Amino acid sequence: MGLIKRKELPDLLAKAPASKVQVYLFFGERYLCRESADQLQEALLAATPGVVHAIDGEQEAHDKIFSQLMNFSLLPGLQIYRVTDSRIFLSKSIAPDIWAKAEQAHQAKKPQAARRHLNNLAAMSDLDGNDSLAGLTGQEWQKVFGFSKPAGDLSWADQLLQESGGKAGGGKKSSANAGSKLIKMMENGLPPNNILILCTDNVDKRQKLFTAIKKLGQAVDCKVDTGAGSAAQRVQKEVLLDLAAKTLAEFGKTIEPAAAGLLIERVGFHPVALVMETEKLALFAGDRPRISRNDVEQMAGRTREDALFELTDAFGKKQTGRMLTILTRLLDSGVHGLVILATLRNYFRKMMLFRSIQYQASPPWFKGMQANHFQNNYLPALKEKGQWTEQLKGHPYALYMSFIKAAEFSMPVLKQYLTLLLQAEYRLKGSPFEQELILQEMMIAMMNSRI
Repeated sequence: MGLIKRKELPDLLAKAPASKVQVYLFFGERYLCRESADQLQEALLAATPGVVHAIDGEQEAHDKIFSQLMNFSLLPGLQIYRVTDSRIFLSKSIAPDIWAKAEQAHQAKKPQAARRHLNNLAAMSDLDGNDSLAGLTGQEWQKVFGFSKPAGDLSWADQLLQESGGKAGGGKKSSANAGSKLIKMMENGLPPNNILILCTDNVDKRQKLFTAIKKLGQAVDCKVDTGAGSAAQRVQKEVLLDLAAKTLAEFGKTIEPAAAGLLIERVGFHPVALVMETEKLALFAGDRPRISRNDVEQMAGRTREDALFELTDAFGKKQTGRMLTILTRLLDSGVHGLVILATLRNYFRKMMLFRSIQYQASPPWFKGMQANHFQNNYLPALKEKGQWTEQLKGHPYALYMSFIKAAEFSMPVLKQYLTLLLQAEYRLKGSPFEQELILQEMMIAMMNSRI
């Protein structure tokens, strides 16, 4: 019983089946919480078969869950009640973090994640279901959520809440009462074979419930420092290497150290993306037992480049706020301004080449071209010309995705982007201004140059 880091999980898994712990809390990075809870669940059920009652946080009816937890089940074996994205820890103290995650998800075009965070924010408020977040005054926002109202147009938040059916009101009081009830249940003891597993992004460690779980249950800290410092990046790399190894083990495969390093460099600290890319590599390798660097070069997506590509998407949609937010995120993650420029330059040059190829009469490029047609007809016809042999190397599907992206640009815009990139590079190398300011000005100029 107590609080442990995720790296101590193997020891917990070995002891869990024989321990008397009946309440577990996983908090921190969402994917790591779920993955760790999966492992605990498997360890418990391997020792004593039973039933898992999966509960989504948005349908987390505390009284109903607690009633079931306190009942002696007629079913044999363990009764595991697992709550994903639990709201039991909602409070004003974590409201700023929840809003930041909602805003990040919205900027990254992840509406499902944004809605989840916004629903949590709404659930902790004292508003009724007809109130608008965007319509709150600064004073009202401060009173409801405990932090200053964000600047800008917040209508997107109301729209997402409306789409999800999210309603404000009552969550704060409900969470507080639920926390007190759970503490009493833990103190009095749950029926044998009944286990509660809670997973949540954020917790306030000052809450009595958190203290009680540390004392009477087990808390597992799955947080990972996402900073750019050497210590933080070392921890991030360890986490990603572990996830890659576990994912490949399920396919009976391993990965070369150089390939693993390249994969992490391309993906960055995005656990879900890392697992998805690793699974893709395992399938791509076929019968080969080991993933090579060449496999990664051909197939692994570039999550950081995807983040850079989000910039171009923001240009096209004239979303200045989103554009600058993505830039700040890249700089905060330790990416130097010159690296951003170099990556953008290489990317735009490739887009310019592919876009010019699409303008040719033969073979004809058309909007909506499917991957099969590209691989079986369009790409072979291009290669027959004997031009651009180096640029057309690589996996056909990866090339197809590049051509799809290139079709979203016009040649005048791409040429102007290259000019602005060169001007920004001169300023970064010889100007006393902050690199973020220089890059921000370049991004805005790029957007204004769009025709």
